[in-house]
Amino acid sequence: MAFLLQGDDVLHQVNPTPLPDPYWVAFSPSAAKLIQIPLGLTQLPADPKWLEVLAGNRLDLEYKAFHHPIATAYSGHQFGIWAGQLGDGRAILLGEINGQELQLKGAGKTRYSRMGDGRAVLRSSIREFLCSEAMHGLGIPSSRALAVVGSNQAVRRETIETAAVCSRLAPSFIRIGHFEHYAALQKVERLQELADYLIDHFYPACRVNEDPYLELFKAISARSADLVAQWQAVGFCHGVLNTDNISALGLTIDYGPFGFMDQFQIDHICNHSDTSGRYAYHRQPQIMHWNMACLASAMCPLLEINHPSETAQALLRSALEEYPQSYADSWQRLFRAKLGLKTAKEDDISLIERLLQIMHDAKVDFTFFFRKLAEYDSIHLKPPQEARDLFNHLAVIDDWFREYGLRLQSENSVDAERKILMNTCNPKFILRNHLAQHAIEKAQQQDFSEISKLLAILERPYDEQEHTEIYANPPTAEHRAVEVSCSS
Repeated sequence: MAFLLQGDDVLHQVNPTPLPDPYWVAFSPSAAKLIQIPLGLTQLPADPKWLEVLAGNRLDLEYKAFHHPIATAYSGHQFGIWAGQLGDGRAILLGEINGQELQLKGAGKTRYSRMGDGRAVLRSSIREFLCSEAMHGLGIPSSRALAVVGSNQAVRRETIETAAVCSRLAPSFIRIGHFEHYAALQKVERLQELADYLIDHFYPACRVNEDPYLELFKAISARSADLVAQWQAVGFCHGVLNTDNISALGLTIDYGPFGFMDQFQIDHICNHSDTSGRYAYHRQPQIMHWNMACLASAMCPLLEINHPSETAQALLRSALEEYPQSYADSWQRLFRAKLGLKTAKEDDISLIERLLQIMHDAKVDFTFFFRKLAEYDSIHLKPPQEARDLFNHLAVIDDWFREYGLRLQSENSVDAERKILMNTCNPKFILRNHLAQHAIEKAQQQDFSEISKLLAILERPYDEQEHTEIYANPPTAEHRAVEVSCSS
């Protein structure tokens, strides 16, 4: 975030608050490779210097980027309501290493903490760590998680919990909220610096266009549309799609009350604090479109540099209208792939939507069904028994299975080839809530082995893995009752 160093209106230089008696909870060797620090980082648990750094207890390594940690202000809409200035209330950016920003989440108070204590708890830190790496394993753009450092320091949420710091990586943590912040303050020069920084570092193709800021908006919108389509295709619900939680790079960031669906429900709400269902599964695409409208409004002053106000607004409205088609194209491509379809036909949308409605009515496990569907016998129009047994109205699903089989035959689908392709886009393993909760409960007893085991499984979600069937099976009724809130 070098552009932020040019002024202090959104920048707060702050040292992390030391975490007493820190200990290792989790570590991702895969994420560590991104930053390639030659200090034994690949053997991180054995390096006490890095334990202290990632706990926020020391900054005196030779990396100069670590010498001036910062927190930034941003603004945003929360649950559709303008919230004004927000900011990194408990996240502190240590610096950039090999093109990755290293940020500590839960590292203590900053100028933007408001009434918060600046800490994160062990529970939420483990969830963010596991889901960040799980999303990467799924091939979905995301911030990465390097490590979790724990402490027995008490933190009050609904109950008394213990503190933790999650270290996370991303090429940039710039948000839609940064644009909204500058726009709200009417600081066009700073807004322009932000846009230029993004173009120069992440969207260089926009620079050659005669209207680079309009192209930047289109590029961010297209990435965001594709990101949501990828979420929908794996049954992922973010939980809090406020504008301040939306990456300007099209990354999944700010893992809070997220959840991968078990039983498919079109209107599934993963955050029990979301009483209106604003961020339910089926609303995620339109909410991201709404967020892009907020971005368009914030970027309008940039277009007004070279256009009359009415022209700038018209250009952005037109660009915003590209989002639904961009999302639809991505969604259709992904769901055709989930069904193993190599060609595109107009009736495919009806075929997909009818399947999802039948799955919704029967509350079928989303991940398990699509994984088993790869075993469909298109020669004999015979569905796999494990997939068929998930439904209660067999006549309805049998009609769909027959139509699906005929569709496969129409493109001369070869079952063995199709199964391989379907298994590369329908994961066998996802971070189910009950699996994360089990790892958390063991960690609260100082046993971190389940985190490591889950991480190893989730890094290869599309592969068959020995002795791991329990991690792929749908949860029992008891385990489906796990609820998650915004509290972290």
